[in-house]
Amino acid sequence: MRNWIGIFLPSFCLAFVSIATAAPAELTRPLPDRFPNLYAWRDTCNVYVWKHQDEALLVNIGAGSVVDQLPKIGVKKVTCLLVNNHHRENLQGIGRLDLETVQVVASQIEAEILASPTTFRKWHPKLGDKYSVYGASYVRPPNTPVEFDQVQTADSQITWYDLTFDCLATPGHSPGEMTYVIRQHDQAVAFSGGLMHDGARLTNWFDSEWDYGFAAGIDALLTSVEQLTNRKIDVILPVQGPPIHNATQQLEAYRQRLQQFRAAYVRGYPVFDKDPAKRDRISVPTKVPHLNQITPHLYKLSHDFQGRNFAMLISDKGHGLILDCGLIPAQVLDEIIVGARQHLGLTKIDAFWISHMHGDHFLLGPMLKEKYGAEAWTLDKIVDRCENPGRYDYAALVNTYGDGFDGMKIDKGFRAGERIDWQGYQIQVDWLPGQTEFGCCLWLDIDGKRIAFTGDNLFGDPTDENQTAHDCVVCRNSAILEEGHILGSQYLLDLKPDIVMAAHSYVMPEPEGILRRYHAWSKQMAQLYRDMLPETNYEYLFDPYWVSAYPYRVDLSDGQPKKVEVTVRNFRDSPQQHRIELVLPPGITARPVVLEGTVPPRSRQKFSIELQASDELSRPGIQIIPFDIELDGKHYGQWFDIIARTEKSSPAQ
Repeated sequence: MRNWIGIFLPSFCLAFVSIATAAPAELTRPLPDRFPNLYAWRDTCNVYVWKHQDEALLVNIGAGSVVDQLPKIGVKKVTCLLVNNHHRENLQGIGRLDLETVQVVASQIEAEILASPTTFRKWHPKLGDKYSVYGASYVRPPNTPVEFDQVQTADSQITWYDLTFDCLATPGHSPGEMTYVIRQHDQAVAFSGGLMHDGARLTNWFDSEWDYGFAAGIDALLTSVEQLTNRKIDVILPVQGPPIHNATQQLEAYRQRLQQFRAAYVRGYPVFDKDPAKRDRISVPTKVPHLNQITPHLYKLSHDFQGRNFAMLISDKGHGLILDCGLIPAQVLDEIIVGARQHLGLTKIDAFWISHMHGDHFLLGPMLKEKYGAEAWTLDKIVDRCENPGRYDYAALVNTYGDGFDGMKIDKGFRAGERIDWQGYQIQVDWLPGQTEFGCCLWLDIDGKRIAFTGDNLFGDPTDENQTAHDCVVCRNSAILEEGHILGSQYLLDLKPDIVMAAHSYVMPEPEGILRRYHAWSKQMAQLYRDMLPETNYEYLFDPYWVSAYPYRVDLSDGQPKKVEVTVRNFRDSPQQHRIELVLPPGITARPVVLEGTVPPRSRQKFSIELQASDELSRPGIQIIPFDIELDGKHYGQWFDIIARTEKSSPAQ
């Protein structure tokens, strides 16, 4: 059962200066014939205004500029605010209301997020953090806590003068999103959050990506869509986009499109099928415990450790090169190395290669360096993600695995296209995006075979023509399709490997057919995102990093100024203008506070800022600093953020 919350907040002055927006010149009436007292306003979101004499009920507040318009329709005070979800752009102007006299309503889940925002934006993230994709949070609350003190029962109604709203739990765009439904004049109108955009589309993608490619957010959307469909809604007034007329028909079309999208989105292989023949049909056991042989010089984990990461090349002179190493017990690694010395002629481990940025591929890296003298090698663009994972907001970095492993020194970072002369073999290093932008392919011709080590891009059984091989699509891996799975799959087709050595113990011989299916799927998936998202360049609604900061977490606890580099990305074929304002907590300063500029087509541009904390902090500890974004005149609001620490924190924070 979901509870509904009435929230009462400290008082703020009604006359605060509003945030400048590209809003229309006046309030409009979205449904003038049936609801003449209902008005709409647009800034960072759609704000809906119900008028009763000189009072108003608002659905959302946006950037707060609606407050300046209310006197024009005879409103002197706001007495109720209904919030669809916790997203910053929907309530970043809440401080413009006199909240001592305003009842603010949200769901139990959204109230939890609003009351403790830094609980969900952590200094020390972990894989299992609530509302995160392996440590990368998908909730984005305001930087100031919102407290509440009145609880209403689930499925209750809210009455405001002659208006009665049914409160419906409609998660999917947000964990506790709710829709308010009012029935008058034989018409049902739903004030929704981001459940659906006009045209039976997603409002955005990154708010509905709740897990690592298993579609939990999509499934929540489907359940919510079914609930609203059963209510026979006539019009939906969403938090973003135009009014949705013929709502029930659009909801049904949306349900069908979501189901089609889901079928292509989920992994293209049977993730939980443990049949060894479908994961690795060619390796054979050796005398070494836990180790199988693929070709005369290539070895991997036995079937005892399905899903774990370890492969090794052993040269004729006894030198070893390990490919990824993680998720196996340290004792097992010791047994493999001792056994390889005894039975396979191993004399020295030169290095271990890291295929991509995820922590489970080098958890035993420190042991290999310290105990066995191996160097750590990887592609140059992966290096810093391994050495300084806390500076990023990506999923599944090594610092999220616990045990205090917050990064490891990389001994050599290789350029894309560089060749390594190792023990008489020519090994090539290439950039291989897909599951993540920060991945690579290591390949060589050995034992009469071209063998490609591909990380986590694809898995599966090449003999099964129903499999498309793709692993997850996770935007918090930095994974735009056109420069990810599409590019990576074409690269592998051109490479023509005889064996694909995927990570997690998958061996894929004769892979041409499955590579072609993988490539076809990647193009299909990109087209589905373009069809499902309402901006011409879908990437702005897919990518949670088109405005990003390095480092993402900034330690200001010593009082010294710290440099931060803000990257703004342009996905368009034309230049774009931006204005980005840092929303600073009291006691933190920035130079400059506002970043304005032009980014050339299809490029990134970096801007430097300097942050510093003073002794006059109102809330020492972990601080969220949102970026308030305008792009080519459109005010998106406080979409993205950085985290600052203003006092030393415990490991749990």
